[in-house]
Amino acid sequence: MPLQPNSPEARDVAYLVHPYTNFRANEEQGPMIIERGEGVYVWDNGGKKYIEGMAGLWSTSLGFQHERLVAAATKQLQKLPYYHQFGQKSHLPGIDLAEKLMGLAPSSVSKVFFNNSGSEANDTAIKIIWYYNNARGRHQKKKIIGRINGYHGITLAAASLTGRNLNHAGFDVPLDKFLHTNNPHYYRFGEDGESEEDFSTRMANDLDQMIIDEGPETVAAFFAEPIMGAGGVIVPPKGYFEKIQAVLKKHDVLMVADEVICGFCRTGNFWASQTYDIKPDILVCAKALSSSYLPISGTMISDDIYQAIADASAKLGVFGHGYTYSGHPVAAAVALETLNIYEEDNILGHVQAVSGRYQERLNSFADHPLVGEVRGIGLIGATELVKDKATKEAFAASDNVGAMVSNYCLEQGLITRPVGDSMCFCPPLVISEAEIDDMFDRYARALDDSLDALSRQGVAVA
Repeated sequence: MPLQPNSPEARDVAYLVHPYTNFRANEEQGPMIIERGEGVYVWDNGGKKYIEGMAGLWSTSLGFQHERLVAAATKQLQKLPYYHQFGQKSHLPGIDLAEKLMGLAPSSVSKVFFNNSGSEANDTAIKIIWYYNNARGRHQKKKIIGRINGYHGITLAAASLTGRNLNHAGFDVPLDKFLHTNNPHYYRFGEDGESEEDFSTRMANDLDQMIIDEGPETVAAFFAEPIMGAGGVIVPPKGYFEKIQAVLKKHDVLMVADEVICGFCRTGNFWASQTYDIKPDILVCAKALSSSYLPISGTMISDDIYQAIADASAKLGVFGHGYTYSGHPVAAAVALETLNIYEEDNILGHVQAVSGRYQERLNSFADHPLVGEVRGIGLIGATELVKDKATKEAFAASDNVGAMVSNYCLEQGLITRPVGDSMCFCPPLVISEAEIDDMFDRYARALDDSLDALSRQGVAVA
């Protein structure tokens, strides 16, 4: 159907450039326009109601229209709508947020630098790592290791650290100094007869060899999401982070935990670093820090790193890094209220109470003809769609199965996110058991509709 003149869809196509979008497809079809939200639901501009099974972009942890967050923003806008943190200036919302956040952070980190997005937070971490090694006279120790299919953002440095082809193609990234080790997806890359523990040992050995080959004196840091979210919700195999951290310690390589998706109760602990016994030198957070009501992120660093860069800032005269909106007072006020709500409403306890039902319903899809693997923890998970369950054969890219299932989900009033043929779920943390059942009931119907459609198209599913 052609776009109607002067409709929101037509005006969108005329003027707006979208992130992560096929522009020509958008010109032909127009966008889906979301008009309002409440709790775990959103409504499009035609009045259709959807369960937001992805909390927006893995991020609206407290759901839509939380009155306390709206009030916190309004109050701060009326008092001090903007100020900065440059040149020894500060403001109370930023101070209060830093104090609160560090009180909740893992003990291995001690101070926080505020940014505006997860990409910026990782970019800041990279610059701090380079600044830190310069301060220590280790001018060659600059290489950064990420993982194939890992995701850390889309600034030039963060996109270079990201290990996904779609974020590299056409952009001339990765830049120099960025390396990528193996994707620890046991289902896809485990060898015949290899246990999860053995697979983790192999992953650690491969990382060890990469560092040796590059020269430990040149390798500065290893970045990892505790769970690889945008890579398809890849849950680490048994023993993975224990073995990886032993390699990093051996070579004096910093461990950076990217908790942009995983932090703030998502995995059943306040931090996924606690879930997987990660002791980060740097921890990066964003998204649920403010329930995504306003843009803000944090780069938390160890005292060892802080002391070195503080000495360097005194020697050089300034730490020459920052953003106009670093620690924006309105965003900081909303983030502080978000952290207060997590504690006062016992959001972690709620996640722990409902995650059993969530994982039970998620795992029930293991028996569906289209599903090869189910993976997840807490209130995050995915089902990987395959053509043949026995052989793990994937669908051809031309089959567009992930997109097909996503569209059938929309027909059922459910928003999910396909990562290739992995269907991801990351609902608001406030979701109830009844809403979990409703969400997965809708998904079940969408899977069945997709299976029927594939049969009509002559695509065999074994």
